[in-house]
Amino acid sequence: MIASIDTSLIDWSRAQFALTAMYHWLFVPLTLGLGIIQAIMETLYVKTGKEHWKTTARFWMKLFGINFAIGVATGLILEFEFGTNWSNYSWFVGDIFGAPLAIEGIVAFFMEATFIAVMYFGWDKVSKRFHLASTWLTIAGATLSALWILIANAWMQYPEGMHFNPDTVRNEMLDFWAVALSPVAINKFFHTVLSGWVTGATFVIGVSCWYLYKNREQAFALRSIKVGAIFGLVASILLLWTGDGSAYQVADKQPMKLAAMEGLYKGEKGAGLVCVGILNPDRTTYNGPEDPFLFKIEIPQMLSLLAERQTDAFVPGITDLIEGTYTDDSGQPALSAEEKIAKGKIAIQALADYRQAKKDKDEAGMAAHKATLDENFDYFGYGYLNDPSELVPPIGLSFYSFHIMVLLGAYLILLFLAVWILQRRESFLRMRWLHLVALWSIPLAYIAGQAGWIVAEVGRQPWAIQDILPTIAGISRLETASVQTTFFLFLILFTVLLIAELRILIKAIQTGPETESVHSQTNE
Repeated sequence: MIASIDTSLIDWSRAQFALTAMYHWLFVPLTLGLGIIQAIMETLYVKTGKEHWKTTARFWMKLFGINFAIGVATGLILEFEFGTNWSNYSWFVGDIFGAPLAIEGIVAFFMEATFIAVMYFGWDKVSKRFHLASTWLTIAGATLSALWILIANAWMQYPEGMHFNPDTVRNEMLDFWAVALSPVAINKFFHTVLSGWVTGATFVIGVSCWYLYKNREQAFALRSIKVGAIFGLVASILLLWTGDGSAYQVADKQPMKLAAMEGLYKGEKGAGLVCVGILNPDRTTYNGPEDPFLFKIEIPQMLSLLAERQTDAFVPGITDLIEGTYTDDSGQPALSAEEKIAKGKIAIQALADYRQAKKDKDEAGMAAHKATLDENFDYFGYGYLNDPSELVPPIGLSFYSFHIMVLLGAYLILLFLAVWILQRRESFLRMRWLHLVALWSIPLAYIAGQAGWIVAEVGRQPWAIQDILPTIAGISRLETASVQTTFFLFLILFTVLLIAELRILIKAIQTGPETESVHSQTNE
């Protein structure tokens, strides 16, 4: 069956899902980050009673609402695509994957939909504290929505808390809390949400600096910059901590992804972390003789420290993982890719034999084949592969995306620090160059976020579910032309939505805060 599927169908289905996910992530981080910032500003209003904090909060709340409304549309389409383009995947994991998505829809989305109405239309209609509670509950709903989606995504990268039922050919939930509280899920949630906070902070600082550049709304802008800089700096520092946790989890659960991220073909003890590097385009195979890099600068032993918490630890490279030329954490020789593929094919055949024995009412045969299936199920997904090289993800895309993400993250930390220090000086109002730098840093925050998701999703290929289900086995049986058609329809639709949002946002920003004096020079 798998061999009969047109590879172009797989490519177009993946492209369509990637398109939807990347457009969706243009809206989500701003929702997560800007929501918290405007809630902090409203909290300051309720605590101090100063009207200028109300003005500030309402302005950023307006921009939050514009972004939120359009983000919902892309998110809904994304979930529908699981059923349309990835029906085999949905059937195989629906019992597990569907649970967090259902909770997200029933609980988190309900919170957002309920309290956002009070947040927007409740000014001067409900008490200050009730309105503030509604604001925080709206943001909590958005954050919880991200939590359950990220739990589902983390399970794909580290499947646990389930067992495979050969009668239904489905993975079924065994331990809900093992799924919800897996170390990968928890770290992924905090890392992703914090990246959204960084994006929100960058947006607030950038827009506020535009006002300073135009000599407008200076008091409003300075208040916003102060909150945004402190918030962004704290979020960035926490992001470093969760990033370290992510590296450790990837090294433990997805060593091939780590090797691709670092362009590490041959493992070594005391492996260095590449800071800047250019891959050798002539290196096209995992076991080729060519040098992997044309140029690189690395921090000695840092990769070993991040991956294993020891500076002299061995970090396996791509070749090691394919050929099995190292020992695993238990001290046993690691299986080669060919051995894993062989075990996977045994598992697939055992499943077929079990179902035939069940059809023949052969209970002894069923028991024997199920035992064989259970013994080899950890490598079930490998059975769909034929060539060990299929286990190597796109190295160039993974490597460059990872290092772009890291470099931009470091840049944003420096930006927050510089703005936080300089905004306290009177000369900050005249630093037009810095105002422009901050403004044009907004798209850089988005690029960093998109690069992070490319690393997470491209780096784990060929797996839809790590080690259990490759992408090629999760596809729906569709006509390639229909997927191509919907791809371009979504491309047009999402682009129109993005342009619409940008136009509405720009107009709202140009209008400015509703009650702030246009030429105020006071730093309140």
